[in-house]
Amino acid sequence: MSKALDGIRVLDMTHVQSGPSATQLLGWLGADVIKLEAVGGDITRRQLRDLPDADSLYFTMLNCNKRSITLNTKTPRGKELLTGLIARSDVLVENFGPGAVDRMGFTWERIQEINPRIVYASIKGFGDGPYTAFKAYEVVAQAMGGAMATTGFENGPPLATGAQIGDSGTGVHCVAGILAALFQRTRTGRGQRVNVAMQHAVLNLCRVKLRDQQRLAHGPLAEYPNEDFGDEVPRSGNASGGGQPGWAVKCAPGGPNDYVYVIVQPVGWQPLTELIGRPELARDPEWATPEARLPKLSKMFQLIEEWSGTLPKWEVLARLTAHDIPCGPILSTKEIIEDPSLAADGMVVEVAHPQRGTFTTVGSPLKLSDSPVEVRRSPLLGEHNAEVYGAELGLDDAELQRLKTAGVI
Repeated sequence: MSKALDGIRVLDMTHVQSGPSATQLLGWLGADVIKLEAVGGDITRRQLRDLPDADSLYFTMLNCNKRSITLNTKTPRGKELLTGLIARSDVLVENFGPGAVDRMGFTWERIQEINPRIVYASIKGFGDGPYTAFKAYEVVAQAMGGAMATTGFENGPPLATGAQIGDSGTGVHCVAGILAALFQRTRTGRGQRVNVAMQHAVLNLCRVKLRDQQRLAHGPLAEYPNEDFGDEVPRSGNASGGGQPGWAVKCAPGGPNDYVYVIVQPVGWQPLTELIGRPELARDPEWATPEARLPKLSKMFQLIEEWSGTLPKWEVLARLTAHDIPCGPILSTKEIIEDPSLAADGMVVEVAHPQRGTFTTVGSPLKLSDSPVEVRRSPLLGEHNAEVYGAELGLDDAELQRLKTAGVI
């Protein structure tokens, strides 16, 4: 069966996480992704290794469905080969520091000369301005995009989220821009620049907090459990911050992930009072309406927790869902990786690897009816040099050997 991006070639000049997460998504969608690495390889091949002399899970889980070639772009011959690769590509993606590709001699103007149809996508830490030259990492982007200031508990320090919204979140934004540019190219025949900054992507994911920043001008945020409000959106623990109050309540036996997140909708209050053994609260004017409950959110969830704390989380889940009360158990990473439903849905995937044996990775969250995803292993370093440089760029075996001996590939 054909894939959505069949025929699209992506020259992947990315490393670490933000860029590789974007190009892996494109590979899952069917693009031919050629990962161009320095002769020493992407640094994550060696970072956080759990097995000696094997590509790390850091690398393998971000670089499936790609081919790997090596190239020293600082050499004259390397620049010539890069020119040929650009000429044959539909998309170029890079996440080097600001100006790095320009310093190689490949400005946007030069790239357009080589291939006017190419979509050139760059991921940077920040947009143009005072932060442009800052070094960006996952948690730096969270810090400067609004996430950390609003994550954590009242009177506690700012906290980073475990979700990689700075790196992989930016990768998803980058893919959206690339696909839009490819679609526009069908009408104009021209490629274009796509720029995505990590700070901007995190900010886009924090828009509800900017909503609340503006609402603060009209008084305290009633749906937050906080007692005091200043002129900034506070950290509010596990509060949903939405129209319906929610909280993670403890369950038995009290382990670190023995919690269920519960959302209290108006329609769910009466059955919830029955479940927790306090049916009178459904009729008590001090508790019966959402407006009456909002000033007492902490007490409300304390009452729910007095009930949930006596039961295992899966029992709490079963009883709540039987009454159509929105909720979800806090799933540990161990529970997720062992969840048969996620495996059946292609979200937890076993992949064979020549160095590692079999490893587990995350599958594609994008489900297209006419473009099914087959997760293929990540490539070994330079595994496809002969295939790309030889069969596709026309270099013979002798030339390939000379380039290897000279350190060009």
